[in-house]
Amino acid sequence: MPPDGTPIASHTPEAALSALHSQTAGLGAAEVQRRLRAFGPNQVERLAGEPVWLTLLREFTHFFALVLWLAAGLAFAAEHIEPGQGMAELGVAIVGVILVNGGFSFWQAYRAEQALDALRRLLPQRVKVRRDGRLDEIDAAGLVPGDVVSLAEGDKVPADCRALESWGVRVNLATLTGEALPKARVAEADPGASGDPLAARNLLLAGSLVVAGECSAVVYATGMHTEFGRIAHLTQTAGETESPLQKEIRRVSRLVALLALGIGLVFFAIGQAIGLPFWANFMFAIGIIVANVPEGLLPTVTLALALATQRMARRNALVRHLPAVETLGSATTILTDKTGTLTQNRMSVRELFAAGRHRLAAERWPGGGDFHLRAVARFCHSLKFPAGQPAGDPMEIALWQFAGPIPEPGERRGQIPFDAERRRMSVLTRHPDGSGQLWCKGAPEAVLPLCSQWMDGDTARPLDEATRAAFGRAHADMADRGLRVLALAWRPLAAGDAADEAQLALAGLVGLEDPPRPDVHAAVERCHAAGLRVIMVTGDHPRTAVAVAREVGIVRGANPTVIDGGALRCMAPAALQLALDAPEILFARVTAEQKMRIVQALQQTGEVVAVTGDGVNDAPALKTADIGIAMGLSGTDVAREAADIVLLDDHFATIVNAIEEGRAVFGNIRKFLTYILTSNIPELVPYLAFVLCRIPLPLTVIQILAVDLGTDMLPALALGAEPPHPDTMRSPPRPRHERLLSWPVIARAYFFLGPLEALGALAAFWFVMQAGGWVYGAMPAPTDPLYRQATTACLAAIVLAQMVNLFVCRHPREAAWRLPLGANPLIVAGLAVEAGLLLAIVYTEIGNRLFGTAPLPFDAWLFALPFALGLGVAEEARKGLLRYAGRRCGATPARH
Repeated sequence: MPPDGTPIASHTPEAALSALHSQTAGLGAAEVQRRLRAFGPNQVERLAGEPVWLTLLREFTHFFALVLWLAAGLAFAAEHIEPGQGMAELGVAIVGVILVNGGFSFWQAYRAEQALDALRRLLPQRVKVRRDGRLDEIDAAGLVPGDVVSLAEGDKVPADCRALESWGVRVNLATLTGEALPKARVAEADPGASGDPLAARNLLLAGSLVVAGECSAVVYATGMHTEFGRIAHLTQTAGETESPLQKEIRRVSRLVALLALGIGLVFFAIGQAIGLPFWANFMFAIGIIVANVPEGLLPTVTLALALATQRMARRNALVRHLPAVETLGSATTILTDKTGTLTQNRMSVRELFAAGRHRLAAERWPGGGDFHLRAVARFCHSLKFPAGQPAGDPMEIALWQFAGPIPEPGERRGQIPFDAERRRMSVLTRHPDGSGQLWCKGAPEAVLPLCSQWMDGDTARPLDEATRAAFGRAHADMADRGLRVLALAWRPLAAGDAADEAQLALAGLVGLEDPPRPDVHAAVERCHAAGLRVIMVTGDHPRTAVAVAREVGIVRGANPTVIDGGALRCMAPAALQLALDAPEILFARVTAEQKMRIVQALQQTGEVVAVTGDGVNDAPALKTADIGIAMGLSGTDVAREAADIVLLDDHFATIVNAIEEGRAVFGNIRKFLTYILTSNIPELVPYLAFVLCRIPLPLTVIQILAVDLGTDMLPALALGAEPPHPDTMRSPPRPRHERLLSWPVIARAYFFLGPLEALGALAAFWFVMQAGGWVYGAMPAPTDPLYRQATTACLAAIVLAQMVNLFVCRHPREAAWRLPLGANPLIVAGLAVEAGLLLAIVYTEIGNRLFGTAPLPFDAWLFALPFALGLGVAEEARKGLLRYAGRRCGATPARH
């Protein structure tokens, strides 16, 4: 509000500038710095998130952790009641498990949040501002009251502004009022303006969206002083919804933990029934529970998502929401724009149809007979000219450059902006005497009905039906060759004539070329191989759409189904769903609202839909889709905020790469699950043998923890970091509701790999005991050197088998030797750490004391090694049979 207390909306543009001590040329650099110090940066304070200490606390109170806390508490209680049974050491070890696991999970989650904050900072809101008479582009945070900004369709209003000039501006105030209907904004003073800025017709408020037109405006409030700052809580969410993978991880976690508790209780009951001492039996029950809880599951999921996000960032896809990574893996359909995504967005005028004939764009007509065609191309645009060079829509830049220098036809007085429904735009110019011209360009079917004449050189002739048909044939011919066709028309205006889009003179047709990106065809082929359906949705003419779709490989058949916006408008929802059953379909001349209808229809048929978009009106479709993908180069702020993923290069191939990474995440978590569940069996079977066969316990609880939280941890995390395999995009998408812990995964881990490891572990234990002279029925003391050596052999056999298991778990069907180690350096690092830890546990004094182990003789290693190698041979033989059966049946490669 100005110093006199009157609402700024009631002032004229000149008075508003004066009240803010500004001018149309903008502020000077020194004054900007002074005001920036006085008013602070143009930023709305973010609502306080969850405190770091509370995030850390959550890592120690989830379901897995509570199970382990219970086990530790029982162990300490047992030590208190009957000291000297080893329960205190067990309790300390379990608490160590909880602390290591929780600390690692917190570290990964914290790193992921920091990475997301860094990605957000890569895409700050930019705004065009006039300072010292120059138009510059700066971060919106640098705006100060008194700055003069330029806003156009697609921009988010960066601060509270008062319009100075306005051409067909409409703004969406949904972020402030919840009302989605756009409101017009004008530059004229609003004498009846009250103190409510939302009701003023000439104010543009921070956070609102410019959905049409363009304007210049002066900033009068920034940061927390804006209306948006005062009601920021309306536009900030309180939390994030749980993603499908997060729900599945929670389900698996509880299922496995409950299974562990159940097995522990069952065997505790069995031990009591056969007369085992209570505390020994109790310790074994805790051991069974600990053996079956996959302590590393949660940190590995976080790591897999975080690494996939980082790999996608390196491949020019910024993930704004982590759950989007996993959803991409189940995408079945991609709805893609044409311009800039499939094509290079480097338009050039290639061909003309004017004066009754086709001409190359480079041809110059004798006597300047193409003046009016070039004049429309030169003056009918919404370009800006920072540093004297055109900036804006690539199509308008191409037309402006094609036209070349032409004398100015007068002062630009107004614009009727492009609209998706009208499919045309017009610019009004006037001379000092009041006469002028209306320049119009747009889709031929939108412009031709407005024309009553056509230009034959410099001569205007009546536009009869025969000539209309000739222009229609030329339009179809150019569109069939993949050219984007525009009609250019104009109308002279006498002083006092209204600037109506009527009685125009058709100057001609222009065919613009936008060649496909070089590697789009290969990316589309990858989609077909991966079972992904690609549907083009464009605002271009149907013939142009078909030509480009055929060139890039989206259309391969002779007769694709083509639905234009007019037909789509009349289709019932059921009819649209039936139409989408066509094997090849594309949509042309559609609006952004119709794109949302297509998304909803696909979702109704069970498809998981990824959608690209760059404009304001694309935001509803991006929000509705399972995955919204915005363009980082050509996209508007609105589209980027509505999207889950932002493409830094606006490239279709980047979408395919992102889907590949999403599929890899799900597969990697399955590999990890297979690996850790396999070791649960050789950890469980020794307890069964002890209870059922009345032999000494082959593996102690502390040694189980040495495997789960020691030797297995880094190799398991390495599987969670595997890059996508070439097979990833040669198999169909996984069903939306496919379980992470599926029956094939359970069968492979629990009933094949696990029993093989258990066999080797028990055999190694038996070998050492027999070599030391043990006889069946004797129960050695826990400190007996022979017993310690035997349990060490059991532990070593499990770890050796897991080292081999690491290789065979890298792919469910591919041979291990075909997977290069260099693709995942963590594999080698994991093996080195695993071997080092095992040797430290076996051969160092501190390792022997902590884990109850003893040094092994060389023959014990030689005995255990063939069992580990045998696991690898057996698993590779199983995978070989699967590959053979797949070739016989013509099956696609298995999902990871």
